[in-house]
Amino acid sequence: MKNKIVVFDLDDTLYKEIDFVKSAFKEIARWIENRYDKTDIYRFMLASYIQGLNVFASLNETYRLDVPIDLYLKKYREHKPDIRLSEEVENLLAAMLRTGITMGMITDGRSSTQTNKIKALGLDRFICEENCIISESFGHSKPSPEAYLYFQRKYGDKEYYYVGDNIGKDFISPNRLGWSTVCLLDDGRNIHKQFSAEGEMRAKYEIKSFDELKTVIGV
Repeated sequence: MKNKIVVFDLDDTLYKEIDFVKSAFKEIARWIENRYDKTDIYRFMLASYIQGLNVFASLNETYRLDVPIDLYLKKYREHKPDIRLSEEVENLLAAMLRTGITMGMITDGRSSTQTNKIKALGLDRFICEENCIISESFGHSKPSPEAYLYFQRKYGDKEYYYVGDNIGKDFISPNRLGWSTVCLLDDGRNIHKQFSAEGEMRAKYEIKSFDELKTVIGV
């Protein structure tokens, strides 16, 4: 097992990003209700999001607020999220750790936002800090090969896996580098919807659950 390196995407892979969205909306709703003496803010925000509206602009217009959009975004991005790993994911990561598999992460996004997610999920129990690659601080975003090459340079001749969900960018570079790529299929809750792909955009394996990942990796 020590010959295997398994690298994960974060959002909509290790947890569902919609949970982060809801957490941020709840935080903002509490702030608005306390500051402006308004009610039913969270339900309005969630309904606006589902309808595909600009949530913050709609909020200002409907409730006659003058909150700068930048302030909404700051609160959204920097709040401490109330998110957690599912039991299925938790159990698999624990099993991989016990068997000596080295784990990593490559995630696109702002350093502060993604770091808050990592802390809230308790991923430091399974993945060391230097193996958590966040695009803003690393300087490269997917599908750049640089983050994948970071692991190859660090660990050398190993058996590499990448587990993600975003068909548009997750699998291009690891496929080119000869990694085993695994796509976690959308269960209907993903932020970025999946589409049919061929060639280097398509993962070698497609799974519906982390239980199926055990078979692919051989845990």
